[in-house]
Amino acid sequence: MIYLGLHTDNWRPLSQSFEAAIDKIVGTGLKHVEFAVIHGQNFIQALGYYPGVSLQSNPRALRRWLEKRGLSVSQIDGSYPMMGPTGASFGVQYVQQTLRFAAELGCPMVDTVDGAFETPGLTVEEVFRLTCENYRQCLDWAEDYGVIINVEPHGPYTNNLEFMRRLFKHFDSEYLRLNFDTGNTFIAGHDPLAYLKALRRYLTHCHIKDVSAELAAAARGEETGIGSSVVPVGGGVNADNIRRCLAYLHQSGWSGAVSIECHGSDENTAASVKFMRDLLASLRRRPARA
Repeated sequence: MIYLGLHTDNWRPLSQSFEAAIDKIVGTGLKHVEFAVIHGQNFIQALGYYPGVSLQSNPRALRRWLEKRGLSVSQIDGSYPMMGPTGASFGVQYVQQTLRFAAELGCPMVDTVDGAFETPGLTVEEVFRLTCENYRQCLDWAEDYGVIINVEPHGPYTNNLEFMRRLFKHFDSEYLRLNFDTGNTFIAGHDPLAYLKALRRYLTHCHIKDVSAELAAAARGEETGIGSSVVPVGGGVNADNIRRCLAYLHQSGWSGAVSIECHGSDENTAASVKFMRDLLASLRRRPARA
């Protein structure tokens, strides 16, 4: 079964609070939510202009509040870049504390990424060794807390399929898995379905992004990730890839949550949710492979 949810980060361009984003998600009738966390405090978030949650807040109180709203958390976005020296300095502790928070919240997984650019002065092999050491320090926590660490294609290393295959094979751990992203793989120049098929065995969660024709023309093959789609899901040049990827997941019997990532205007949200609901309903009428 594929479950549909929304990421509160969709409301970041609108400078909305976490509570306001949750109100919007509840209004769609969806039952799954994803959100980002802050390691410490940020005055923008405290003033109500950022839809994330501080790791210093009470996760059990938050869990009760979300449950009263009829929501469960499919994944926490703990995406401080993990590849390279800054991942060692800051990313490791950020992810460790996010794992602790997720366990208290009853959330099954935490998302991680690399940065937008390659690390200056280091070869890919040197970055790979650092990346393995960084994730090794987090996997002990993941195993103790029973929370999966996902790796999302969002930068030059995670959009390198050989790098990703090596990373997953190096650990061969049920606690190191993939958060697939339709928009990031497309903007990086991949065929999203081909990327998905290559790493399907590791998949536990998905981000669903479309891409505008203008952005694709300007940035495809040049950039490696986008925050969200400015067009509604189904309204851009990546719509057919989204259909193909979801059809493949259904046909292969995958079960899990997919988070819509689009600009959080009411019009975009409504159109994206409708597109995805209609797509999933049509897929459920087809037999899945056992």
